[in-house]
Amino acid sequence: MGAQKSIHAGKAKIDVNVDLTHKLCASLMLPSLRNAGSPFSLIIGSLCLKHPNLFGGSEKLDVSWDKGLYDSNVLIAYRRPRPEWLAQQCFIMQHSVSPEIGIHGTPADNFSRSGSGGVNLSRFSVGLDLNEPASSQWSCTTSIKFEHVHLLNDDGRSITSDPDGFPVTCSGTPHDHMVVLKQESRYAKANDHSFSRCSMQIEQGIPVFSRWLIFNRFKFVATRGVKLGPAFFLASLTGGSIVGDMAPYQAFAIGGVGSVRGYGEGAVGSGRSCLVANSELTFPLNKMLEGVVFLDCGTDLGSGRLVPGNPARRQSKPGSGIGFGYGLRLKSPFGHFQVDYAINAFHQKTVYFGISNLIS
Repeated sequence: MGAQKSIHAGKAKIDVNVDLTHKLCASLMLPSLRNAGSPFSLIIGSLCLKHPNLFGGSEKLDVSWDKGLYDSNVLIAYRRPRPEWLAQQCFIMQHSVSPEIGIHGTPADNFSRSGSGGVNLSRFSVGLDLNEPASSQWSCTTSIKFEHVHLLNDDGRSITSDPDGFPVTCSGTPHDHMVVLKQESRYAKANDHSFSRCSMQIEQGIPVFSRWLIFNRFKFVATRGVKLGPAFFLASLTGGSIVGDMAPYQAFAIGGVGSVRGYGEGAVGSGRSCLVANSELTFPLNKMLEGVVFLDCGTDLGSGRLVPGNPARRQSKPGSGIGFGYGLRLKSPFGHFQVDYAINAFHQKTVYFGISNLIS
């Protein structure tokens, strides 16, 4: 049972989308990560409030709340208008809770899915984003934020170790603190026959106090798309590495949708470094339907043993994997629908469904 409503109060706008899901339906359609203990835990939905002129000076306030069966996210963003030639400022406060399946999840069914490992991540952050004026092809964002990371079990209680007794934080307490300076640069170029995109992220942990995390984390994503007659070929390469202090939850998780299809989330491996390559060829079947074939592969570059506690080895993750398959893309007036059929290196088969751009 669902409900969606849009409320206008002056110039403010409130979008509400609430889905009341029956416990039986949830148990049939979703993997069981924990036992739902209250009716509130069965609510899935989102609430968004936008105010374009908070104090009469075109200040923008965005408040959003998203809740799934096992995760939630609250985001508050406040933007003040500034001249176009100056960096645009955005004050952000965010709190999220989610199962840490990518690192501590337990692979099952020949690594085609991942179940809960009993570790959940509660993250609170507050900081400032600075968006530099974009050039014709480049854009840059710099942010500084304070993060408080708290580890919980499935009952919501603080923990310092995973079910095997290994630490889940860098500090050895139930929580880590850090101040993170992040810079992200993005490049995009396109014409009628191809496009190129690239993004680079550098995060630096600043040692405000002696026990706070000090690290440097780098990640890049490069994407290239080329039109081949009526077909379209898309390839991307993702990589990253982290040096310095590290908690297990900071590792790069490999496997799942957006990584290596055919595997569960993080079921390929988790390491201090990673390299993932994706490629797919899309071809039209008719005006609304497209077919696609794809090939994904990923590796932790042998760095899984360098993650504190080596959770990947304890879960017998292979460290590298390959997935391939085919699918369909349907573009209709009601939205874009997609289905993918993937096979991993252990010959386990997985079907993925997706819906996007729905018109309400």
